[in-house]
Amino acid sequence: MLARAMRPAAVWAWAYEGITSMYENLLPIGSVVLLEGGTKRVVVMGRIVTPGETTKIYDYVGCLYPEGMTDLDSFYFFDHDSIERVYFIGFQDPEELQFRAEKLAPLGELYVNDEGQIVERPAE
Repeated sequence: MLARAMRPAAVWAWAYEGITSMYENLLPIGSVVLLEGGTKRVVVMGRIVTPGETTKIYDYVGCLYPEGMTDLDSFYFFDHDSIERVYFIGFQDPEELQFRAEKLAPLGELYVNDEGQIVERPAE
């Protein structure tokens, strides 16, 4: 779905060259997107998250833009392929790029364990 998203900055192309992992291409914190069928933009607040008591893992959690987090019910959990348009790409510096390369890129298949933690599924 990345191909349908608007790519407004040269840093986008540079940062996303050579993507090799399913998590390495996640947008940075602070990115502003419109979800498919949505009428309000959402700002990305977190990546690789699960809401409460569910075992579903979402690529992102966000809140409405420009309102922000107004209460505990104002979180939106969504996957990358639900993004219709990217309006703004969040802050990217060497620390973000290092995090993406060292933490996100190596991730394999994830699941929620019995303690409610998101962990990597062991190789069979």
